[in-house]
Amino acid sequence: MSITLSKGGRLNLTKKEPALKKIFIGLGWDVVSNNTIDLDASIFMVNAAGKVPADEYFIFYNNLKSPDGGLQHTGDNRTGLGDNDDEIILANLPAINHNIKELIVVVSIHEAQQRNHHFGLLSEAYVRIVDVESNREIVRYSLDQNNARDTDMEFGRLRLEENEWHFVATGAGAQKGLQGYVDMYV
Repeated sequence: MSITLSKGGRLNLTKKEPALKKIFIGLGWDVVSNNTIDLDASIFMVNAAGKVPADEYFIFYNNLKSPDGGLQHTGDNRTGLGDNDDEIILANLPAINHNIKELIVVVSIHEAQQRNHHFGLLSEAYVRIVDVESNREIVRYSLDQNNARDTDMEFGRLRLEENEWHFVATGAGAQKGLQGYVDMYV
């Protein structure tokens, strides 16, 4: 049975699913009022200092695979049309470089300022973690309307603490764009 987290919620994935090795991080959204909005999912693979150890550990639409083989972005969905996950990032947890301590899941709206796009034009935006082997959803965090004017968001973090993976639903919205996150973590 899947667990639904609210903002700030936390789940120890390793304790809940001790055999968990391969997951996918699915992000989905629907667009309201016939808008077309291009959301971009990114993951910053950061070390204990909170920085990406090399540019290749920033996973996004122009760098689909981490050098350690731990993460693989399946590609950019530019419309959000259709059911289920709009963008997916596969993770092989044991393959992730042992110096990586957090996977920071960020979603940004492409050209948000130029197009006057924001999360208020979306409905049903979520991030979820699914066990690849069983295709079973483990945890889900859905965006609420408190971030309606935001153009980008840190949806959540996968943290490695004492050899256990934890998911934290951060839900921290902003208006700094993808470059703002790059400036923070790269």
